[in-house]
Amino acid sequence: MDKENINILRLMGEIERDASPSQRELSSRLNLSLGLVNTFIKRLVSKGYFKVKNMPRNRVKYFLTPKGLARKSKLTVEYLQYSVNFYKDIKKLLVTKFKEMEHARMKSVILFGAGEVAELAYLYLQLTDLQLVGIIDDGQDGGDFFEFGVGDLDLLEQRDWDVILMTRLDNTDQDIKTLVGKGVNPYKIAVL
Repeated sequence: MDKENINILRLMGEIERDASPSQRELSSRLNLSLGLVNTFIKRLVSKGYFKVKNMPRNRVKYFLTPKGLARKSKLTVEYLQYSVNFYKDIKKLLVTKFKEMEHARMKSVILFGAGEVAELAYLYLQLTDLQLVGIIDDGQDGGDFFEFGVGDLDLLEQRDWDVILMTRLDNTDQDIKTLVGKGVNPYKIAVL
């Protein structure tokens, strides 16, 4: 499923929940540009997925047509299939990475990043003999991650870890440079 169809599905869902949002409100809720929202709406209306009724005070109300409902249902099924396949791929990737770590006789892991990837990594870590000894995320320092507290880079000073698994994926190269700058041996950094 491509990004455009994901955005269209999200837009259709928002309009179905609230039939009279402004395009500016939709843009803000979906984190899409106003022009892109306008383009999507025009396309959906021209394809017969929505009907538009003008309301007082320069507002419009959108009505999902039966054709639009069928399209939304089809996109939802595609999105669920895409999500399940993505989940399977992440599982395979993590399990393989953990096997590599065990084969290299690593015992203890620090996760670098406390988001959704870290949550999946933690769950699959339970299937191994590896131990999670900490989690670093400067954006969530002091927060909780399962039964662990989230720390900052000072956690690196503890020497009870064998490897750092990068689970924050938005700027991995910069995060690795930061770790190396803190004295971490690059061979002790694992990337998905």
